[in-house]
Order: sequence, then C-alpha cells, then structure tokens
Amino acid sequence: LELIEQLRAKLQAEGLFSPERKKPLPLLPRRVGLITGRDSDAMKAVTRNASLRWPAVDFEVREVAVQGVNAVAQVTAALAELDSRNDIDVIVIARGGGSFEDLLPFSEEAMVRAVAAAHTPVVSAIGHEADSPLMDHAADLRASTPTDAGKRIVPDVREERELFASARYQLVRAVEQLVSAERYGLAQVRSRPVLANPGSALLARSEDIERLRARAASA
Repeated sequence: LELIEQLRAKLQAEGLFSPERKKPLPLLPRRVGLITGRDSDAMKAVTRNASLRWPAVDFEVREVAVQGVNAVAQVTAALAELDSRNDIDVIVIARGGGSFEDLLPFSEEAMVRAVAAAHTPVVSAIGHEADSPLMDHAADLRASTPTDAGKRIVPDVREERELFASARYQLVRAVEQLVSAERYGLAQVRSRPVLANPGSALLARSEDIERLRARAASA
C-alpha cells in the first residue's frame, strides 16, 4: 500500500492523472475494443449491457490474463495492438472483483503509463465500485463496474429515438410558426390600400397631372 501511494504521488506529479489529459468518449463508437479475462463474467457484463442499450454495437475482444505475473504484459500488449487500429474508437479494460492482490497488476507503473499514453480513449472497469487501482486515475473514464462500463460506452437507442422525435417535433413547430408569421406579414402587406387597389394611387396622380395641365394652359 505504501509503494502504491508513493507511485500515485509520483505519477500525479507528472500530470498523468490530470483531468486536462482525459479524452472524451465518442457518442457512438464504430467498434469497441474490449480487453478482459478469458470467458469472464466481466466480458459478458460489458457486452450484454452495451448490446441492450445499442443492439448494433460491435466488439473487438482480446482475452488475456487479468491477474498474476503475466497480466501486465498481456494487457499492455493487447492495449497497444487495439490502440494502433483506426477502426477502434474506444477501449475498455475490464475484470470482475477480486482480492487486493488480484488487482495489483492494474496499479503497476507499466500498466498505468500504457493507459495514459494510449491515443484511443480508454475506459477502466476493474473490480467493484470500492476498488480503485491506479489505472482508474490514468484512464479517460473510470467505470465503477464492468456492467457500468457497458452502459456508458454507447447511448441508449430508446433515449436517442425519443430525443430525435422531440427534435423533429420542435423543428416542425418552428417551421410552422415561421410560415404562419410570414403568411401574416404577407397578408398585412397585401391589405394596404396601395396593393388592395393599385389603381387608386395612379388615379390620384392622374388627377394631379390634369390639374397641373389646366393651370399651365390657363397661365
């Protein structure tokens, strides 16, 4: 614990945990990279909950060791490979709960630096809500659980449809109000005497000319 706190202070001083470094997640990723344990409950939680919200979501899964001596090397290798791809818009690193020792790889300096250096937005979904490995602070988004990660990487299709319907209704109302206002303005213009009876203005000028001609002839 003391070593982890020392590492936390060191990395924080370097700015690796700075909010300004965090990248926003895309509204609707083309493909989600998922790094998780082999046939794990965490993988099922992420994919199931994301698919419930957005059925068309596409995953590129990398099953690796998520505890033990090989975890850091395998997770960082998978992260580097997914980060190098142009079709991956967000990467989720997920594993279920475990003991403090089981989660230690996600507080290793190499792991934290790899997450901070990634160009693709990274979501950390490690353990339960109370767990907080150092990787959480370097990730662009910290999900409290793998289930939470599945809910936060894609929008809810039902909510988006409701927003679309609301926006469409407001747009239709705005167009109707604009047309109504223009119709009213046009009616006001057409009701003016000069347009309601255009000949009246010409008649008045014709009478003026006749008077002037008569005065000229008289003079």
